[in-house]
Amino acid sequence: MSEQAVAVSEQAGASGVAAPSARRWWILSVVGLAQLMVVLDSTIVNIALPSAQRALVFSNADRQWVVTAYSLAFGGLLLLGGRLSDLVGRRRMLIIGLVGFASASALGGASTGFAMLVLGRGAQGAFGAMLAPAALSTLTTTFTDPAERGKAFGVYGAIAGAGGAVGLLLGGVLTEYFTWRWCLYVNVILAVIAVAGAMRLLESHPRDPDVHVDWPGTALVVAGLVAVVYGLSEAETKGWGAPITDVLLPAGVVLLVAFVLVERRVQHPLLPLRIVTSRFRGGAYLAIGLSSIGVFGIFLFLTYYLQLTLAYSPVKTGLAFLPMVAAIMAASTMSSGVLMPRLGPRPLVPVGLLLASGGLVILATQLGLRTSYPAQILPALLLTGAGMGLVFGCGMNTATYGADLADAGVASAMVNTNQQVGGSIGTALLNTIAASALTSYLLVHGRTPLALASAAVHSYTVAFWASAGILAGAAVVTALVLPSGTLAHGAGPAAPPAA
Repeated sequence: MSEQAVAVSEQAGASGVAAPSARRWWILSVVGLAQLMVVLDSTIVNIALPSAQRALVFSNADRQWVVTAYSLAFGGLLLLGGRLSDLVGRRRMLIIGLVGFASASALGGASTGFAMLVLGRGAQGAFGAMLAPAALSTLTTTFTDPAERGKAFGVYGAIAGAGGAVGLLLGGVLTEYFTWRWCLYVNVILAVIAVAGAMRLLESHPRDPDVHVDWPGTALVVAGLVAVVYGLSEAETKGWGAPITDVLLPAGVVLLVAFVLVERRVQHPLLPLRIVTSRFRGGAYLAIGLSSIGVFGIFLFLTYYLQLTLAYSPVKTGLAFLPMVAAIMAASTMSSGVLMPRLGPRPLVPVGLLLASGGLVILATQLGLRTSYPAQILPALLLTGAGMGLVFGCGMNTATYGADLADAGVASAMVNTNQQVGGSIGTALLNTIAASALTSYLLVHGRTPLALASAAVHSYTVAFWASAGILAGAAVVTALVLPSGTLAHGAGPAAPPAA
């Protein structure tokens, strides 16, 4: 049976697709704003960390917990957040997530000490795990017409792909001209706007009696994801051979394998395996996860290079990423709205990964102590942005396509889970590769000021080569997994049978 037929058959029993809301484009703006809040926090707080550390007086060893507290709560609770969205309703969970995220941001911004800041960041991650799946599943169930769905997911994918770069710029502006606290307070302003829009535009739905929470599976997947994310965080700071890393990563893998075995047997699984066994959705999840591993390098190491080697200010560094943001937005909206309905995801996603890999190859071969931004860095950013726009626009559309209404939340949560775990792997892996390259260079060339500067650039180029290889490998994998053909018309989220 073809994947198109599978996509259609998944909707069996539904008498039709819900009529599109006349306010659906306003709903897109609310969902996009909610997604922007979550994505911004992946980079905006990193810019503020040095200032926060000086203000609250905590050590370099403690500093990682400001990031880790968020990633542990967010990554560990995403699947539960997605299922709760299916259980109690997307509108309710979206509003709860927005209010909670804003409150946690206000708590972190008002921190008088390190513990209060970490508590706020952990609460941000927990409410973000409710917010992100509710936002994406709201988009999935609002846009059912294939042409309009493509345009909507193009916009959403652009926000997801470009939000990190926007966070760098906004974080630099707020830190330089206001205070680091505004990197957290800004979420309160965004949330007030989004909550007002959600309450006015989104319809309330009753609790779905057919959706249940699989608590044993929830315990296994939360423990497994927390172990993996925390283990990768420890690998980044203490090394892959550290005892805690050697314990956490294998334990996390065992717990996740046990979770899959449990999900195959329980009556109401937290993650119905039909969601990931579809080659369309499974290939899209792979594309999102693998691209998150590879593309991490360009945000981290190019930021280091621009600020530490070329002496850019935080604001100038953020501005340097804007062309990449524009390329992501243009490619995402064009690919998802225009190209994918005609070609399907199989040719577009691998091509996007190869384009992004090519951009990183340019950086790896052209970076030096005095590299020109217009001549060498800018073309690489545009090429990488165009590639990632193809991946995010098409991947997010495909990853949620054809899921039943009762599974829309958890299918959306899988997108965020792959992004989170992929980013954690990229952080640990590429930092380790760069640190090893730096040490090897200094052993050969000594520790003169010139050698130290050259070693830093060498470590960045090695990391870019690794990222390029990961993305090229991801292109091969997704080309093999994704099926040919376009997504089946009429296979959008199913509506409940008409009364």
